[in-house]
Amino acid sequence: QIGAVIRRAELYHTNEFFEIAKRIVRSGSIKIVMLAGPSSSGKTTSSHRLTVQLMVNGIKAIPIALDDYFVNRDRTPIGEDGKPDFESLYAVDLELFNTQLKQLLAGEEVELPIFDFKTGMRKISGRKIKLEENQVLIFEGIHALNEELTRDIPRENKFKMYISALTSINIDDHNSVSTSDSRLLRRMVRDNRTRGYSPSKTLTVWSEVRDGEEKYVFPLQDSADVMFNTSLAYELAVLKSYAEPLLFTISSDDPEYETAKRLLSLLNNILPIPSESV
Repeated sequence: QIGAVIRRAELYHTNEFFEIAKRIVRSGSIKIVMLAGPSSSGKTTSSHRLTVQLMVNGIKAIPIALDDYFVNRDRTPIGEDGKPDFESLYAVDLELFNTQLKQLLAGEEVELPIFDFKTGMRKISGRKIKLEENQVLIFEGIHALNEELTRDIPRENKFKMYISALTSINIDDHNSVSTSDSRLLRRMVRDNRTRGYSPSKTLTVWSEVRDGEEKYVFPLQDSADVMFNTSLAYELAVLKSYAEPLLFTISSDDPEYETAKRLLSLLNNILPIPSESV
């Protein structure tokens, strides 16, 4: 039975991405897709799923993460609170990004950078790309809808997509899982698996991440050509097996202990689904 739930959820997403891909193809003028959304809304996954559906429609797409254009940590702008503002547009190397974007649109080959989140340094990836006829670029990142990022590109050549995991699950009359909590659980698992961050660190910076979203992401969502909900009916049941062990590592003397306890209480109401089922 759970297999049917998973298949229906995945099929719905596949159909939605297929329709978006058809819109892009029908336009005939779009060269870049700008895909934005708040933290852990599924930007990278969505860029790759859209790439597949564009391919089905006869267009080859090249997904590129804006995170790889981050400046080195020692050059990160400082916020009003005196701390590094990792959510700022200027945490992105705009000069390098615009230079490479212009080169790609001119038909030149570029070597993309890659950002190492464990060292906080950008490095050469060895990944060289060239935009051919009948190809589009997909840029994904929290600032993708910001016109300053692509100010030299005519609007008719851009397709803007806003995504978010709009989950609001009522478990019973007293327990609910908010959109923010769903994204926080996604982020905690992602940060630990791919960036080497402790769960406590993810919980600690979450309020700063949310502030950045209010400032840089949410105000631009109305400029998107399409909005897409990336939440999946089964995802919390899959995340539970990964998130619970991480939350249990947060000790009672940790400042994030109460948040960890609250999240564990929510997950306690959900039966796990093994990831192999997906």
